[in-house]
Amino acid sequence: MSELIANQTSNRLQLLSTVSALSLLLAVSTNAKAEDANRPTVWIDLGGQLSRLENKHELYLPPFLAMEPAQFDSPIPSMRPTGYGMEANGAISIQPEATDWIFSASVRYGRSNNANRFHQQSYPATIKAHAFTGYKYQAPLAAQAISATSTNSESHAVIDFQVGKDIGIGLFGRSAASSLNVGIRFAQFQSRSRAILNEDPDWHAIVRTLFNPLQVINQAYHTYEGEFEAERSFRGVGPSLSWRNAVPILGNGQGSDLSFDWGVNAAILFGRQKARTQHSTAAQYHSPGVGLLGNRNPGRVPVYHHPTDAPAYYSTRDRNVTVPNVGGFAGMSFRYDNAKVSFGYRADFFFGAIDGGIDARRTYDRNFYGPFANISIGLGD
Repeated sequence: MSELIANQTSNRLQLLSTVSALSLLLAVSTNAKAEDANRPTVWIDLGGQLSRLENKHELYLPPFLAMEPAQFDSPIPSMRPTGYGMEANGAISIQPEATDWIFSASVRYGRSNNANRFHQQSYPATIKAHAFTGYKYQAPLAAQAISATSTNSESHAVIDFQVGKDIGIGLFGRSAASSLNVGIRFAQFQSRSRAILNEDPDWHAIVRTLFNPLQVINQAYHTYEGEFEAERSFRGVGPSLSWRNAVPILGNGQGSDLSFDWGVNAAILFGRQKARTQHSTAAQYHSPGVGLLGNRNPGRVPVYHHPTDAPAYYSTRDRNVTVPNVGGFAGMSFRYDNAKVSFGYRADFFFGAIDGGIDARRTYDRNFYGPFANISIGLGD
């Protein structure tokens, strides 16, 4: 009798265990389906970034800058391009229901401009002139001076098409999200520069006394002029790879959570690198003298002129290049239901992307890094 009771009890326990296990599996399956049903299938991102730019190029430094008067500041800093710019970005990602695959497209566009004017000069005093003609004083005809006017503009666009798979398998916690993405990246960089420089480095008054009060005055000086223009560009496309992660930090269990986001990306871009530069310089010698009888003997003698259409001062270069690209980001995001706000720091480095030389090829990187903020909206839940 006791054995029968024991067998019945064991059977009941087994049946209870089986029913409990089935109930648990059904609850988990129902919960997973509910979560998958509540997950947005489409995310739309919009945002912006304040970028620190590495968009340098070779500066136009004509030879006459070496004769700049020592009391003047250098105009070179005023001709450099700006180091900051704004960037806007947009993206759309689609993850169909009941799948771990993610399809995304994104675009980033940024630009920067700056215009500078630099001018310094001396202020010579009035000069004593030929006394016999009744003119006791003569105004200065020139002054030591240097001026520079420059403009620089830059724009860039980066477009990505990627296919990824959610590989969040507990690497960073049970609720962490991790995706590995492959695709195609297109990048375009364009820049324009222009500079005009003028200099009179050696104005001076020559006073020769024959006998008092007769004086012969000659105001001699050189004038130098330089002008420069350049257009540079790169367009390339190639395979890309990225890894993105979101690690939850806080959550209230009601659809809102705070997470730490980070990712890295790499690409190889194959494209065309172009540069067109031209510059010209000219110099004149001025010698407006005053003769013994008071007559002026103006003189203006060209010293040299190097026009922009001369082969030595005009250059067009066009070649195929390969540009490596690496980047990454790190930040925080707050998600509530079907909306998300993200902020952090992002960087992208394109090595040797631009031919920034003047008379010969000289490559420069194009780098963009700085704080960003995004707003995301989820659709299709």
